[in-house]
Amino acid sequence: MAATADVPVGGGVIAGDVVITQPTQGSFQGFTATCTHAGCSLSGVSDGTINCPCHGSKFHLDGTVANGPASEPLKPVAVRVDGANVMKA
Repeated sequence: MAATADVPVGGGVIAGDVVITQPTQGSFQGFTATCTHAGCSLSGVSDGTINCPCHGSKFHLDGTVANGPASEPLKPVAVRVDGANVMKA
């Protein structure tokens, strides 16, 4: 899915249909890359939030809502580190 080196600490990347974040060094989390508000594809991770381009929803790096209109957190996706890569578990 993504190289661990490509997922910044305090940030994240979108790899296909999964958002991979690294809130703290060595702690990787995965979420669906679909906004819980209207089902739009998330556009990226910047300034510590996962962002939706459709209606402005933002999510914290742990998937919880930072700014609506979304009211539900992102759905978790199990990920694991395999060598230098983050993979679906």
